[in-house]
Amino acid sequence: MLFMVIERFRNCNAAAVYQRFAEKGRMMPDGLKYIDSWVEASFERCFQLIECDDVRLMQQWVACWNDLVELEIVPVSASKDTREIFGRPPV
Repeated sequence: MLFMVIERFRNCNAAAVYQRFAEKGRMMPDGLKYIDSWVEASFERCFQLIECDDVRLMQQWVACWNDLVELEIVPVSASKDTREIFGRPPV
């Protein structure tokens, strides 16, 4: 499954998150796949696309970061996959 992980930097302290990342990496357990991420222009939030089939791995990863970020995890699907559910619009 795909998940959009929305990180809100505690106390707007993105620097602390990037410091830990520089020291320890993403700290993702095997089975969790980082796809890409985007940082809000204000440095208040980061949006990460993660692939994972075992929610316990996601929980393990969250535990490594929850002192520095508040995480919202949203299951998502690609637009092309959703379009198949509703059929293709007429051309």
